[in-house]
Amino acid sequence: MSPAIGATLNRVDGRAKVSGSARYTAEISLPGLAHAVLVGARIASGRVTRIDTDTAVGAAGVIAVLTHLDLPKVATQPKLLPSLFGLAAPGESFFPMQDDTVHYAGQPIAIVLANTVERAEHAASLLRIDYAETPASTVLDQVREQAYEPEKIFGGLVPGRNTRGDVAAGLREADVQIDQTYRFAANHQNPIEASATTAVWDDVGRVTLYDSTQGPTATQLTVATLLGLSPTEIKVISEFVGGSFGSKAMVWPHATLAAMAARQIGRPVRLALNREQMFHSCGHREEQEQRITLGARSDGRLLALRHHKLAITSPFDDWAETSLESPAILYPIPNYEGIYRLARGNTITPTFVRGPGEATGMFALESAMDELAQQLGIDPLELRLRNLADVDPSTGHPWSSNGLRECYQRGAELFGWSRRDHAPGTRRDGHLLIGTGMAAAAYPHVAPPSPQRARARLYSDGSAVIEAGVSEFGTGVITAMTQVGADGLGLPVDRVRFVGGSSEMPNIAAAVGSAGAGAVSAAVHLAATTLRDQLIAQAVGDEKSPLHGAHPDAVTVEDGRMRLRDRPDVGESYAEILGRTFTPDTEAIGVWMPPPPDPGYGMHTFGAQFAEVSVDADLGLVRVRRMVGVFAPGRVLNRKTAHSQLMGGMLWGLSQALLEATHMDPRLGRWANPSFNDYLVPVNADAPDVVVDTVEVTDTVVNPLGVKGVGEIGIVGAAAAIANAVHHATGRRVRELPITLEDLL
Repeated sequence: MSPAIGATLNRVDGRAKVSGSARYTAEISLPGLAHAVLVGARIASGRVTRIDTDTAVGAAGVIAVLTHLDLPKVATQPKLLPSLFGLAAPGESFFPMQDDTVHYAGQPIAIVLANTVERAEHAASLLRIDYAETPASTVLDQVREQAYEPEKIFGGLVPGRNTRGDVAAGLREADVQIDQTYRFAANHQNPIEASATTAVWDDVGRVTLYDSTQGPTATQLTVATLLGLSPTEIKVISEFVGGSFGSKAMVWPHATLAAMAARQIGRPVRLALNREQMFHSCGHREEQEQRITLGARSDGRLLALRHHKLAITSPFDDWAETSLESPAILYPIPNYEGIYRLARGNTITPTFVRGPGEATGMFALESAMDELAQQLGIDPLELRLRNLADVDPSTGHPWSSNGLRECYQRGAELFGWSRRDHAPGTRRDGHLLIGTGMAAAAYPHVAPPSPQRARARLYSDGSAVIEAGVSEFGTGVITAMTQVGADGLGLPVDRVRFVGGSSEMPNIAAAVGSAGAGAVSAAVHLAATTLRDQLIAQAVGDEKSPLHGAHPDAVTVEDGRMRLRDRPDVGESYAEILGRTFTPDTEAIGVWMPPPPDPGYGMHTFGAQFAEVSVDADLGLVRVRRMVGVFAPGRVLNRKTAHSQLMGGMLWGLSQALLEATHMDPRLGRWANPSFNDYLVPVNADAPDVVVDTVEVTDTVVNPLGVKGVGEIGIVGAAAAIANAVHHATGRRVRELPITLEDLL
């Protein structure tokens, strides 16, 4: 096997990023570019009764002010569908600026266009807008009495209720029960690059969109559907994306509004959201609470789990992050009941935020497991080892791969878990209380339901280009796919270039749900190996080739040279055969058809998280001193980028546990802290010592290379491990995220 896959290759896009030569969407400059500023509603419910644009239109540099009275109606509103499907993927089943109704604060109600962004912002401040306001509901406590059980959630993909066995009977049989409610503040994604779209129409009615997106094809198809265009009339370019974490996984209205505005004024338009607009324009992790009822025998064997979730959603969509799915399969619990309940409020439809559902659901379950361990007097790690699931409890199918036991054992070894004091509140370092905690991590392996494509092209000088329509949004996909292409072709990595970021390249579903590495690598691998096999077949059939007459299976490729496996001195290079046949280049398309939704295997990624914290006994200040995470993500494509992704996820888990919360002001129906001044995220001073390790397990089911992905498993379990460590340090159990000083004083 070529050493390309699994190597710690430096990022091939690193130089462009650190030198500033990488251009992001809001840096695209076109002749005659107009700058657009969105104006959002200042109320959460009601109607716009008047927009006085006279003063704004007369301001210096202003080109136009557009409202619902100026824009055409959209052709149709596509169904809410996660972008993993490779189809149109609007963030919500509602498109603004079609009438005067206001459904949530920040909903776009006007677009101001000027020759500079500063002039557009100034003119936006000059608009005089009158409203007829109606009562709004924006927090869970205002709407919980109106909660309902949806038939399905998550774009219609996940049932609202899932059961097995008899929970009531299992709880009656249990020797001990845990029955607790866990609450979660809303969270926002906050990538460094705010969302932006630059739109330019040509003379024959085609539009090019430079969009900050996780899926160029998703943007293309969504905008095409809304505008009533053929996808052939829309080109989307998204080469460099400055982070997403879910905010750019779905297609939000600003992309289509930019195209509408550009067509309206007849010149290119750049529409870039500001930081505050990112809080109400691109979805969020919803405010929610989860109730866990857990029953077990005295020896720790789990008998029953009742897991209910209540969340606030928009007026339009039955959306909740899938918090109940991974907890349902982590332990072999014979009796299970998971129910989602939703309540409609005046909010944009919630959406993906890193670890969408698993980060919250696993916090609830793994906190309850820690409480159960304490009540039974069993070590928390031992309790989990007694409840390892050898098969998928929801189906009885074997796992495609597992590795959880190995993660527990390796994590405990690296962390020094065996030296842990059993009783809470017994370890001190001066005035600091010291505690340790652990939690399991699980994340589903998901795959797009449609074929995934990539193109491999080899040139007569022996170099190759691999193409697929995937964006680079910080995960290292360009680097990893360069390695996959080199491995498949048998070329050195410096002879292979991966190109993505355009809807004109072979269609790849948006890289969401930690599915990007598996889906893209499968298509790239098949494209590269198909091209390799084509050239081998050409060589063995060519009378002028040293390989003529050999069986193709007897030929291997290394460093771009095809040669006999048992006689390495016999062969020729790719460049030699292409040159001899006067072929400037040759190519192949790789098409990967993902496995069916139920392939007869349970498909999850597993891991184990450990944390040590200190708590100031006088101030209640929590510091995470060290973290250990061990994960079993299948085959690792690039050890360096995988390590970075897993560490980043663990630090996000720290942030979820101690810092991140978006607070709604129910009087105004608006977020009270929509800025980096007030929305807290960790900085370098908050980062503890982090140890990351992987247990590589072989998986022949998920995709050709056995890749499960590492983008989100790192966050899952981290917050629970920290909260469990806080309890171990203080003896105080906090069941609400984030954990604050007030919770501990």
